[in-house]
Amino acid sequence: MTPNQNSTDAGAWLPPTEQRNPRSTEIDALGTLETLRLLNDESAVAVEAVDAVLPELAGVVEEAVARMRRGGTIHYFGAGTSGRLGVLDASELKPTFNLAPDRVVAHIAGGSPALMEAVENAEDSADDGRREAETLGENDMAVGIAASGSTPYVGGALEAAQKTGAFTVLISNNPDAPLAEWADSHLVLDTGAEIITGSTRLKAGTAQKLALNAFSTAVMIAQGRTWENLMVSVVATNAKLRERTVRILCEAVGLEEVEAEQKLQQADGDLKVAIVMSLAEISVSRAAQLLQEHSGSVRAAVAASSSSEKPHR
Repeated sequence: MTPNQNSTDAGAWLPPTEQRNPRSTEIDALGTLETLRLLNDESAVAVEAVDAVLPELAGVVEEAVARMRRGGTIHYFGAGTSGRLGVLDASELKPTFNLAPDRVVAHIAGGSPALMEAVENAEDSADDGRREAETLGENDMAVGIAASGSTPYVGGALEAAQKTGAFTVLISNNPDAPLAEWADSHLVLDTGAEIITGSTRLKAGTAQKLALNAFSTAVMIAQGRTWENLMVSVVATNAKLRERTVRILCEAVGLEEVEAEQKLQQADGDLKVAIVMSLAEISVSRAAQLLQEHSGSVRAAVAASSSSEKPHR
């Protein structure tokens, strides 16, 4: 039985996430360990669902990178669990990749209060979604997140965004999502019926989080915000992060801790500059210049340095 199939035709008109899962009808009679195993087994479906859409997701990533390079922004729109996952993903890009907070923006139905508790009827307002998306432009991208694929708030946002020329994406858990008509790309995370009927905070939400993590991380990598697999765009705003930048520089360049601290001081705390000046053996100013010329990519900056004459220091 595939994830979105029912054992009967009852409720077949409902989206998959609202249908009853035949594997969990006796869950309230199970022991604790059996319950946990069932939940864990079903969560594995989320990974498979994301794997199935990777080719389409790759196209969305490339579209997002191209638009951001033209000055565009990415906007997430969601309600409830889906909205909170969008807020979580967007908010983590600043500390992880030093991305300005206005480059990936999350909108949740009901606003900030909806982060902590349900805001009655907020998701039912297509007009609210339209108002929040009508300022998008042709270089922007709107990503709607809705397990059922029918949330009016998300639909209003995608409709308005598409009319402005923005590229529109729907991430849903419903192959027959009604809102797909407003999406240039529909990523179907086919996780089927939940263990607890309708509780999309479970595997539907897990699949959405995996997809959003993959999307935003791949976009950041493509924009040169990592060096190899190191988090080199991190901003050292506290003692823990300052220690992390020293460790990253040691890993990236092969320096001892004391020398790495000296390099960071010379680079005024800029980890990327410290890496480029160390790898290419160039001055701080030249390293900063090369990074600026190559959109902040350490790899491209080092390659450019090696192909030109190194300046005297």
